[in-house]
Amino acid sequence: MSISLPGRAVVFDYGEVISFTPSPEDRQRMVEAAGVDAADLWRAYDADRDRLDQGLISTTDYWLGIGAACGVRWDVAQAQRMWALDFRGWTSADPEVVRVVADLVEGGTRVALLSNAAPDYGSPFRFSPIGALFEQVFVSGELLLLKPDPAIYRHAAAELGLDPADLVFVDNREVNVRGAESIGITGHVYTDSASLRAFVESLAA
Repeated sequence: MSISLPGRAVVFDYGEVISFTPSPEDRQRMVEAAGVDAADLWRAYDADRDRLDQGLISTTDYWLGIGAACGVRWDVAQAQRMWALDFRGWTSADPEVVRVVADLVEGGTRVALLSNAAPDYGSPFRFSPIGALFEQVFVSGELLLLKPDPAIYRHAAAELGLDPADLVFVDNREVNVRGAESIGITGHVYTDSASLRAFVESLAA
């Protein structure tokens, strides 16, 4: 069912909105591949994630640094293995959310993507099947900006040629939605695909 929001653009986060949350099985595969204590792995994983997503460190250095923080020396082959397992967990898309995006496009609504992610996610976001639906893809690691900095939302609005008031932003993290709302964007905190569909349909009413 097409959804038409004339004069507006809906900007989606990717991780845990379009994609599923990485599953316990995904996380367990990573722990097994790492060969280190799970608590140590996830502590190191989180420690530099914002710097990775802001483009301040390379993907290779990020993964090698996790090994070092866990007291082991990983080579590039191990870094690649860990990256691939992690990538799978963050890119498995929820078909119901993809259908919402497709229905917006079918209705003539402009859609874009704005994700806190390392630069290596840029090409998959753009050239995967769903990427064809997005007018533009904004990746924090390419912009050297990170949600919820208002500057990243202003950049997206300017590139889309719209006033912030004409944007709708969907993200699973409330802090990111509040950052968008701080410059006049209409925000929606994502919880599930049904609520998302109801929200965008309410804007079209």
